[in-house]
Amino acid sequence: MRVALGIEYDGSRFLGWQTQSGGGTVQDALETALAAIAGERVAVTCAGRTDRGVHALGQVVHFETAASRPESAWVRGVNAMLPDSVAVLWSRETTADFHARYSALARRYRYLLLNRPVRPAIAASHVGWCHAPLDAGAMRAAAVHLVGTHDFSAFRSAECQASTPVRELHSIDVSRRGERIDFAFCANAFLHHMVRNLVGSLVYVGCRRRPPEWIREVLESRDRRLAAPTFSPAGLYLESVAYAPDWNLPATARQVMLPEGA
Repeated sequence: MRVALGIEYDGSRFLGWQTQSGGGTVQDALETALAAIAGERVAVTCAGRTDRGVHALGQVVHFETAASRPESAWVRGVNAMLPDSVAVLWSRETTADFHARYSALARRYRYLLLNRPVRPAIAASHVGWCHAPLDAGAMRAAAVHLVGTHDFSAFRSAECQASTPVRELHSIDVSRRGERIDFAFCANAFLHHMVRNLVGSLVYVGCRRRPPEWIREVLESRDRRLAAPTFSPAGLYLESVAYAPDWNLPATARQVMLPEGA
């Protein structure tokens, strides 16, 4: 039997998604909890691996099991076995051809950036920070150059293992809410560090270190050395994963809840 789960987690409490020999990752915690309910070893596959410090509101995973359990067992039962920094939101039995990663049509990430002179304290692990005043309009003008199907080599890490650097970036939205700036990215898939590298370069434009047209020059260069440094993981959230309606999975989009003023 193949089961799909929707999960959320606080990435500041884990060493990333992917399992490690010493433990401490989201995958390690989830597989241990699932095994306790299934009564057998369980291996999970996720829609998108997240780095250390990156959060998820709508991660989707699937796993195979011979155990027959009600959906409530895969939610409430597993949650009882998980640390409080990760939770299963929903469960659905699905067919063998469903794949959390390869069946996904799009992923949506959101980056939350606190833009004020003083660094954050309460939300320090959950927002990025830039002390210099940022021009959201200039960043929106720069983002226009990134939308579409492109080779994003200039915005991926040297450790990226993707077979191709070509991705279709459906949309980028840059909006200001008081002292907070939200960056929303939707694409068919993302490269390793792609969102954080894009945010870093957009911030260069926002603080007027570069003009909006510079983003297009960097993109076309395909040279990572020309882009800005990788931004902090603290403000990055895997917000949702989109699938065809035929899979009958619950919507995964959820609002980021932060303390007032963050």
